[in-house]
Amino acid sequence: MNDFDFTELDGKVLRCFLTILEESSVSKAADRMGVTQSAMSHTLGKLRRVLGDPLFVRSGQGLIPTERALTLKDPVQGVLDRLKALTDARPFDPQREGMQFAIATNDMPRDLIFPALLRDSLAQGIGLRLDFVPSGVPDADLLRSNRCQLMLTPLPPDTRDLYQKRLLSSPMMVYYDASQRDPPATWEAYCNADHVAVRFADGRSAQVALRGVDQTRIRAPVVTLPHFNAIPPFLRASTLISTDTALMRQGPLAGLDCAPLPFACEPVSIYLVWHERSQADPAHRWLRNRIEAIARGLVGASGAG
Repeated sequence: MNDFDFTELDGKVLRCFLTILEESSVSKAADRMGVTQSAMSHTLGKLRRVLGDPLFVRSGQGLIPTERALTLKDPVQGVLDRLKALTDARPFDPQREGMQFAIATNDMPRDLIFPALLRDSLAQGIGLRLDFVPSGVPDADLLRSNRCQLMLTPLPPDTRDLYQKRLLSSPMMVYYDASQRDPPATWEAYCNADHVAVRFADGRSAQVALRGVDQTRIRAPVVTLPHFNAIPPFLRASTLISTDTALMRQGPLAGLDCAPLPFACEPVSIYLVWHERSQADPAHRWLRNRIEAIARGLVGASGAG
């Protein structure tokens, strides 16, 4: 007797399957869906266990579907279409709902996204209440225990019961006061500059965003602050520098001068993360859609990709 649990075949798993089938690559499918590659691999592993079939086998640089995978394409698409029709039919009027959400995030995405979201909501007569909690090192239990209903973080927890979607991606920049200095022109000059850094309450440094570089060569910061909003007073009228995302120009670091880093560095992505219990909730879906719309505008305005 087959002992698989068919309830593990939710819409997220089925959408991942179709995307891998279309892209013939786990990494490309993850990029298209805006999730990490490890999360996509996690989902594929779940589907393989439930169906008892490898579904995809490696061939050169890509994947090719098994016969079972090919026969599943049309039925899976049909299930997704019916699920969408089911949720679309549910009535939801944000102007008649009293919505309240707790959101875990640091001050950069909080200040860039949510003031505009709240202003627009109030102007439309939508009753929305927001409660913000520090995200710190992202902890899946915050969402599982319902202490928050949404998380915005560059480090999404990778577990089966959480959904994630890349919200935006932004290159790293160096911030400084042009009346006092030029931006560092070389890696060596950058390493030897006097830095201002952010360290969150949980002890995690914001410098983890400098991925792909040898951070041991960078001089220890002259000033360490608890949040990004505290940076500008220290940089103004000084030769100090700070390293943060290009999006900061629209938020906490507006008014400072900035320039590209003098070395290659991966951009930073911010992910939207929520628990599976909230996936089909119309109020939660409304909030996610509003956040995504504002984030798209921010990326366009900053030139970040």
